[in-house]
Amino acid sequence: MKLLFKNIGTLCGVVPEGVLRKQGAQMDDAGLVPDAWLLADDGSIAAFGSGGPLPEASEVVDCQGGMLIPAWCDSHTHIVYSGSRDGEFLDKINGLSYEEIAARGGGILNSADRLHEASEDELLRESMVRVREMTAQGTGAIEIKSGYGLNPADELKMLRVIDRIKKSTPALVRSTFLGAHAVGRGYTHASYVDAVCSMMPQAAELADFVDVFCEKGFFTVDDAARIMEAGARCGLRPKIHANQLAVSGGVQVGVAHGALSVDHLENAGAEEIEALRGSDTMATMLPGSSFFLRMPYGKAREFVDAGLGVALASDYNPGSSPSGDMRFIMALGCIQMRLTPERAFNACTLNSAYAMGVSDVTGSVTVGKRADLILTHPGWTLVKLAYLHHSPYIRQVYLAGTPTI
Repeated sequence: MKLLFKNIGTLCGVVPEGVLRKQGAQMDDAGLVPDAWLLADDGSIAAFGSGGPLPEASEVVDCQGGMLIPAWCDSHTHIVYSGSRDGEFLDKINGLSYEEIAARGGGILNSADRLHEASEDELLRESMVRVREMTAQGTGAIEIKSGYGLNPADELKMLRVIDRIKKSTPALVRSTFLGAHAVGRGYTHASYVDAVCSMMPQAAELADFVDVFCEKGFFTVDDAARIMEAGARCGLRPKIHANQLAVSGGVQVGVAHGALSVDHLENAGAEEIEALRGSDTMATMLPGSSFFLRMPYGKAREFVDAGLGVALASDYNPGSSPSGDMRFIMALGCIQMRLTPERAFNACTLNSAYAMGVSDVTGSVTVGKRADLILTHPGWTLVKLAYLHHSPYIRQVYLAGTPTI
């Protein structure tokens, strides 16, 4: 079916074929086309332009001057979990730190205990509520991590649930094996690293990536190297949690092992910038976590000014970032990280798609890519998306050319 969008006030996110990410000054270009039209055919972008004559189509959407932008891409989430950690929310209000809550058996281990008790069907039902929430907010591509299992049976249970999510949503979903999220109960540190490496062949049958929480009090640089190497032998490309709680060396070990992305980076500066320079690794920052935990924000502006690309993602999880609203993430990129709206927009679309390995098929307005699009009400601009960061703006979300709300 051919679907024509006409009377587009501004078409955003236009990127030439073959461009998979933006770096440095390229991030200042939001790919804007005024007074535009776009043709989708069989779920993919077939053509776009400005002015007439308009191509023929079997269905026409009059955008009435609204913006048409690529759907958001969220390259870092933990949305397969059971229950809530609102009790820890009160602990934070009362002054306990992330590390103190974890040391008392809260945090990741709390989610692991709840997940162990839940069936796969229960996990799928709870997780799909979050997926539908995210797609209604305009997200068209989602990376989902395991990491609340912390033993072979429960980690594989999580990966099976993520695989079922892939088949249950029109959004693009990518799966990451994060067995090394914390040391599972009943293991020593060394025995758990052994267990994670031994899980790798089975995990690789379901996952796209392997990840490690390389942080003070969790997994060391040497642990991370060993786990990433085990994953690579099974065909899993690395991603890595790095420099959230302290300078961990995670960025450097991630780059050395060809990580697709290094994520968090709240404690990253000149040395990490130099480690990333010239690499294929995307610096991914998670301002929702900084907001919720009242921690420092990543130095996104400095990274871009140094010529690097930056992606932004939600870190949607029950303990430190309980929201998958990527429009709010864009706003935090502007308000707290001092990114321009153009830079924050590129960080939440094309660059976040790159950080989950799907920028060849979504994340921009490019002929041949999926028609994953957000149509706004009239009068919206990229500046207003960040400025009026909780005012309703979505008229319709299209995933692969099909309306979803």
